[in-house]
Amino acid sequence: MSPVSTHLHFDKGGNMRDLQEAPDREWDEKLGIITAGAGADSKDAVNFRYEPTPYAVLDRLAESGMIGPDSVLIDYGCGRGRCPLFLHAKTGCRAIGIDHNPVLVGEAKANLERMKAGKARKQAITFRRMRAQDYRVKEEDCFYFFNPFSEVILQAVLQEIIASWYENPRQVYLFFYYPKDEDVALLSMYDEIFFYDEIDCTDLYGGQDKRERVLIYELSAED
Repeated sequence: MSPVSTHLHFDKGGNMRDLQEAPDREWDEKLGIITAGAGADSKDAVNFRYEPTPYAVLDRLAESGMIGPDSVLIDYGCGRGRCPLFLHAKTGCRAIGIDHNPVLVGEAKANLERMKAGKARKQAITFRRMRAQDYRVKEEDCFYFFNPFSEVILQAVLQEIIASWYENPRQVYLFFYYPKDEDVALLSMYDEIFFYDEIDCTDLYGGQDKRERVLIYELSAED
């Protein structure tokens, strides 16, 4: 999710165009789902308007090797379900999508049902309508964020993840696509969370936007 569209660019004629729209619709067709385009939901004080992560970015995350068949992924602000459905299809991970919006969760569940045969083990993917801060983390070890909500909610979510890590020590990865400065500052406040790596995506959309990246943080099983 994101409060504004982040991938609008200008072509050589000065016309604004969306560089991700055509390839994203092609990926939707391959998977048999419908996730392209912004949502009809509106931004409020703590939850931002739905905007899906570009498939090209998710593909780089899948190819990083950091998510695999043994991973359990949570996508906070899952919208129509693109991230959980795609990453499961590409890596075999179990995936849980969470969103407060009942319409978007309904669309995500419909996408799960229509996903083309052989692309998903449907029992390995779950979509839940609930507030992110109300989800109780247990065994999940991968957490995906694309600016779904305010820092107030993010802080509550991070505290829940950390508490689960103390109860069940394990290697945990946090993925932040198109990170805000406020998110980075908040993450730096936690002694348990360390910067691990980043996936550079600046070349995908003109090479000018330094926020086009996935920042990766970890809670280590060795601590």
